[in-house]
Amino acid sequence: MELRQLEYFVAVAEEANFTRAAERVRISQSGVSAQIRQLERELGATLIDRATRTATLTAAGEAALVHARAALASAEAVRQAVGEVTGLVRGHLTVGMVIGCTVTPLFDALAAFHRAYPNVEITLLEENSDRLLDGVRTGAIDLALIGTADATLSGLNALTIVSERLVALVPPEHPLAERPAVTLDDIADHALVCMPQGTGIRTVLDRACAARRIQPAISLQASAADAIADLAARGLGVAILSESMAGAYRDRLTALPITDIEAPGLLVLIWTTTKSPALEQLVRYSRDTFATAR
Repeated sequence: MELRQLEYFVAVAEEANFTRAAERVRISQSGVSAQIRQLERELGATLIDRATRTATLTAAGEAALVHARAALASAEAVRQAVGEVTGLVRGHLTVGMVIGCTVTPLFDALAAFHRAYPNVEITLLEENSDRLLDGVRTGAIDLALIGTADATLSGLNALTIVSERLVALVPPEHPLAERPAVTLDDIADHALVCMPQGTGIRTVLDRACAARRIQPAISLQASAADAIADLAARGLGVAILSESMAGAYRDRLTALPITDIEAPGLLVLIWTTTKSPALEQLVRYSRDTFATAR
């Protein structure tokens, strides 16, 4: 019996699906199936019922799951204890960032961490914020930088990096360009260019519109701020971005405060409570780097 077999078994039990479990432990589905069948042969019992699309535990599987989790926790405790004594940090970390991220302190933190702990492998991926949040909750992602409308996220540690109001951006010839500010009613009369659902800025906009029973005409969506600004500059709609994003386009777009969107768009670093020495050190480097950048 090997620890990896127990890890794969726990993953299938928690995901109730061999494909998702394989993605979680980062090996092929056939590899997961083979290792679990080997574990079942060693134990002399079937642990997972494969008769349906959903992988469900047998009675033997239910009995084994508690002890498998305990064995994995004990193994991690051993690694942590040795790491603390020897000062070595090893392992693998998956870091997520929202699509179109240009927050360089995150890259600075990763670089500093890599120099200090070269034995830790880092995987960096881009996704929308909702999927990154789900990834951190399930343990598939260790740490992520997401856009959100909520400063507090249940069950997660969160460090707010940016908190900014939303603004509307229009080219100089646009009918709204001469105004000092706009309201949701003002911009609802025009086509909007915005980030897709699952992003922090879009969530703030959607919540504000829903509270006022306004149905915005979102004609175009893009994940990158540059693309949104380019579309607005070409007259294809009113862009919705955060204040700091808008600053990069002041040479061709006028930024107008949206007076009745009070909630800020947030950029938040999230991670779960963990005993992983590698993740603890990466969080420390991230805190220090972002604090210096402010």
